[in-house]
Formats: sequence, C-alpha cells, structure tokens
Amino acid sequence: MRRAWLAIIPLGLGLSGALVLQLGLWPNPIVFGRADVGSLLLLLGLLITGLWIAAWFLWRAAWQRGEHSMIRVGEEQVELHRRFIRRLDHELKNRLTAIRAALINLPQERESPIVGEMRLEVNRLAGLSTDLRKLADLETRPIEQETVDLAALLTELVEMARQRPEAITRHMGLTLPQVPWPLSPVSGDHDLIFLALHNLIDNSLKFGRPGDSIEIRTFEDGPFVAVEVADTGPGIHPEDLPHLGEELFRGRTTQATEGSGLGLALVRTIVERHGGTLRIRSRVGQGTVIVARFPAARPAHA
Repeated sequence: MRRAWLAIIPLGLGLSGALVLQLGLWPNPIVFGRADVGSLLLLLGLLITGLWIAAWFLWRAAWQRGEHSMIRVGEEQVELHRRFIRRLDHELKNRLTAIRAALINLPQERESPIVGEMRLEVNRLAGLSTDLRKLADLETRPIEQETVDLAALLTELVEMARQRPEAITRHMGLTLPQVPWPLSPVSGDHDLIFLALHNLIDNSLKFGRPGDSIEIRTFEDGPFVAVEVADTGPGIHPEDLPHLGEELFRGRTTQATEGSGLGLALVRTIVERHGGTLRIRSRVGQGTVIVARFPAARPAHA
C-alpha cells in the first residue's frame, strides 16, 4: 500500500514519451493500424480497469495515511491528558503541603470556625489529589489477569455498604443467579474491579434519598458478565448524561452533595481498561441504572 504511487509510473512514462515526440526531439512517425470493434472494446475495458485500480490504490494509500495520522493525534492527546493530570496532582500536592504546614503552625488560641473550615477544605483537596493520582495510574498501569469471583466480591461490597449510616434509610438488595448455574467469574484485576463496583454502590448511597431503593443485579451477557446497579434516586438530567465519566464533571442533581467528580471517571477507566463497557440510563426524579460489563473468565453458559 505504501508503494501505491508506482501505479502512476506508466502514465508518467507515456506523458514523457508523448512530450519528447511532440517537441520533435525524436522522430514521430505516424502509425496506421486496424482493429475490430471487439478488440477495441477489450482494450478500452483493460484501460478503464487499470485506471480504476490505480485510483483505488491511491485512495487507499491516502486513507491509510489519514487513519494513521488520526491514531497518532489521538495517542498524543491521551499522553497530553495524562501529563496534565500528573502535573495537576503534583502542583496540588505541593500547595496542600504548604497550607497544611501553615495550619499546623497556627497558634491554638487563634483557632476559629474559619480555620476549621479551611482544614476541612484542605482535606477535601487532598482527597481530590489522591483520586487524580489514582486516575493517572489507572490509565498506564498494567492490568492483572486473574479469575475474580464476582458473586463473592459483590456480596462483600453489599455487606460493607449496609454498615454505612445512609444504608439505614435505604432498601438495598443483591440478586445473584443460582439456577440453572451460578454466575460465571470474570477475568481481570480483583482490586480494580472491587474499586469500580464500590464506587457505583457508593454513588447510589451518597446521592440517594431516605426511603430510596438500591438493587444490584447480575447476569451473563454473551462473553461478558454484567453488573447492574439500579436506584430510585434523583436521577440525572439528559443534558448531563453524555458528560458522565469525564474528570471533575458533576451533574446538576449532585451539586448539593459533597464529591470530587472523579468517581465515575475511575469506574469508566477501570471498565474500559478491562475491555468492558459502561452504560448509563436515567430519568430525572425516578432513578438511574448503570451497567458495567466485564469479560467472563470462561465462555458464558449456553
């Protein structure tokens, strides 16, 4: 494909020869010939086919160059994004260290509600810096490939969630298939999958309201195992849905609740690094359904 330009060599030679003969640099005898209509049609067909093949090769070469250029641009953008996240984390960490040192050296008698609020905001920024560092690491770190018992992992996560104060006013359920066979395990990094699903359940608890219900359902979907986290929370505005998973983005229904805007970004990165997909459906005032699909460790049951 890289040598598609060779297809125009015959045309170049023909044009060069015609130019030499027309300028009188070489004798230009007149040639008379006879051919039947069938032969002429055959030659015309061969000529058109040759021109079409040459044009196709040229188009293909140009298309591949454009595709490779787009891939390079995409890779450069991803690398720039990673460098920005690392630089932002570094700058935040340096500034937070200086502010914390100043707060520690502040005389106790000068402690006030404002200083207490400052300490709280510094801790929040420290958490944001930690999440940014996690996100930058997730985009580059190798993904371990091990067999993960998703049923046991979800059971542990739900038990942990039920110990949280918010869970007292929520109805939480976990559905795991048992018949005709149990849920297939998934292939991937146990700790990262744990973090992704923990964030999904945590969001349902954090952004929900007293009396809301949360259901965690699992099922096999072709070569994937799907985890569906559904809730009857405030929902997400349609205009916000395309931006969920972007760093630091927070939907309008979550503005009143404390958060960094990095939870879903971490989830999306983890799921995609495992070769899975993340889908979100929501209706304002009715609830949200998030489905994370991970590759099964063995083919799904027939």
